[in-house]
Amino acid sequence: MESDSFAIVDINISDKELKSNIDNDLNKNKKTLVPTVIKLQRDRGERDYIGFATLPEQVHRKSVKRGFDFTLMVVGESGLGKSTLINSLFLGDLYRNRKIPDVQDRIEKTTTIEKKTMEIEERGVKLRLTIVDTPGFGDAINCEDSWRVCSAYVDEQFRQYFTDESGLNRRHMQDNRVHCCLYFVPPWAHSLRQVDLEMMKRLHRKVNIVVVIAKADSLTAAEVKRLKARILSDLDEHQIQVYQFPECDSDEDEEFKQQDRDLKAAAPFAVVAADTVLEVGGKRIRGRQYPWGIVDVENPRHSDFTKLRTMLISTHMQDLKDVTQDVHYENFRAQCISQISQHAMRERGKLKRDSMGNNHDVPITDTDRLLLQKDEEIRRMQDMLTQMQEKLKASDKKHDSIIDV
Repeated sequence: MESDSFAIVDINISDKELKSNIDNDLNKNKKTLVPTVIKLQRDRGERDYIGFATLPEQVHRKSVKRGFDFTLMVVGESGLGKSTLINSLFLGDLYRNRKIPDVQDRIEKTTTIEKKTMEIEERGVKLRLTIVDTPGFGDAINCEDSWRVCSAYVDEQFRQYFTDESGLNRRHMQDNRVHCCLYFVPPWAHSLRQVDLEMMKRLHRKVNIVVVIAKADSLTAAEVKRLKARILSDLDEHQIQVYQFPECDSDEDEEFKQQDRDLKAAAPFAVVAADTVLEVGGKRIRGRQYPWGIVDVENPRHSDFTKLRTMLISTHMQDLKDVTQDVHYENFRAQCISQISQHAMRERGKLKRDSMGNNHDVPITDTDRLLLQKDEEIRRMQDMLTQMQEKLKASDKKHDSIIDV
């Protein structure tokens, strides 16, 4: 025998000789407690190929055939270039028929939700992209309740997915959950404003937040660096959890590791967006032309647009979906199940009390008495918790009003 390689083959239990040899070996080693290892060998060849190595190809074909879904929410006040950035990222025109409100409309402007869906196909891969826009956010004089509409929409999508998941027919479920929120910070702000902090506090445990500094071409390189540092400091001070990049695997190549380090160092992304194609030096570029020069949005010295596009589409889109599923949705699902369990427990206790009240002759056991005491204790604690939440809400409305000018 020249080779020490072995392969697993089927053993016929009805073979008396093989069974006898195994039993003898086991009896001999029973005293020493040394396990007997039986090695079966045969020549390697095509028969050694089982076939499960094609599983990734099977998953790939099925996924490509089914297509992919991705929902992106954009939040920020008007005039920061949100629609231009979305058109530049996905090379489309989602806002062809939009209407820009005048000054009178903005005085009493309230935040609304607008959904736009487009089908994109690239190299045979289909993507169903949904953009959730929030027109009116931060445009009114009083922005105290600007966050409520966005937070309620995220919760509603979680609730709808939970309902569909709990239903009978789950084959054609549609995932409309928000996988990422691009939050636009104006370049003229020296740090995060109160309206920004309040919005992120309400959303950071429900959705992946990616902070974007809009219109970065209005800032110098030193000003961009200072603004990024202040934003990171504000996020850390107020314990706001934005999207965290996953760590690279040790077996990744050095080029990918360097790209990952560059993306992490660039956050929050200072971007310049443009939907105009210019010809400079015989090359066609997407940029903005000024009397003093041209800004190339894909030039890393001018903008973090390329890094944002790489992170959002090329490298971390699936991770954004995984974090939404495994973290944010699971937290919402656990809360729903807990509420359902508590409601069922209260109903059970109520039915038990009613049945015992109608049947006076039935003796109450110690177990029933203990359950009734626990139900009453849970009810008192829930009443106390409700009162505390009402007091906190009243205190927040009194002390944390937001006025954005």
